[in-house]
Amino acid sequence: MSVIENIIDIPAEHEKNVFGQFDMNIKKIERTLHVTIISRDGELKIIGAQVATRRAKNVLNQLIELAKRGNEISEQNVDYALSLSFDDNEGALIDLDDSIICRTVMGKPIKPKTLGQKGYVDLIKNKMIVFGIGPAGTGKTYLAMAMAITALKNNEVNKIILTRPAIEAGENLGFLPGDLQSKVDPYLRPLYDALYQIMGAESFISNSEKGIIEVAPLAYMRGRTLDNAFIILDEAQNTTPAQMKMFLTRIGFGSKVIVTGDRTQKDLPRDAVSGLDIALKVLKKVDDIGFAFLDNNDVVRHPLVQKIVKAYEDYENKKTKKNDIRK
Repeated sequence: MSVIENIIDIPAEHEKNVFGQFDMNIKKIERTLHVTIISRDGELKIIGAQVATRRAKNVLNQLIELAKRGNEISEQNVDYALSLSFDDNEGALIDLDDSIICRTVMGKPIKPKTLGQKGYVDLIKNKMIVFGIGPAGTGKTYLAMAMAITALKNNEVNKIILTRPAIEAGENLGFLPGDLQSKVDPYLRPLYDALYQIMGAESFISNSEKGIIEVAPLAYMRGRTLDNAFIILDEAQNTTPAQMKMFLTRIGFGSKVIVTGDRTQKDLPRDAVSGLDIALKVLKKVDDIGFAFLDNNDVVRHPLVQKIVKAYEDYENKKTKKNDIRK
């Protein structure tokens, strides 16, 4: 195996950002691709096998370009660039950086960070109903929320409705004090958190008081027809088949619906069937309904979350194989 060298330029002002704290980004690239990277006088020398150096060069070029655009290089950026390099998918990170949905109240751009997330966002743009299925941390709800707020700002809808089933996560919390809103607020807190971050507390409270943004438990949807609204059903794996059918038949003219869920985290009683599972089977051939299936490669939280999701996936797969063999 012949060893070759590749040299690329790196502006001094971006070197710290690309290298990461204690050069952890460079060390990860070296470890993963089995190359040696030497920095000297504004240049990076990459030494290794031909394929490995080509991949390392592609990864570094993308990270440098992201840095030039004002992005702070995260561990997730590095991990995803490395995973894409094995598929010889050049330039994917830069394409994702161009796909800004909107900005938070602090001016931070919200954009898909993986190809899976970009496919999800594209489906939301083009389909009337979209199911976003995937594990925790894949941005299912957050991206849907950003798309909803963008649609409202662009006058594509008149209202945003956010809902989720009020089911406890394996714990019996007993009776909660306060009025009805106080009782359901803890179940809807993740939706509030995302709204506060994207549009700010004052703007959310103002729009909520006007009835433009509504956050409510799924039970409140019965008997309504929702026209010109952007509707998000979160934690859909905890719906019953009857609830899912009820929700999907609320849709009126000019509305867009996003259903998000993680099929591996059901809080329903052991013998209950998930409305999300049934909907995926019943609706898979219906036109104008899109399905986005995200996986552990689309996790954009702390890298450890990605490892946890992968470990649980492997465990469930082994368990399923054992059960199949026994049968």
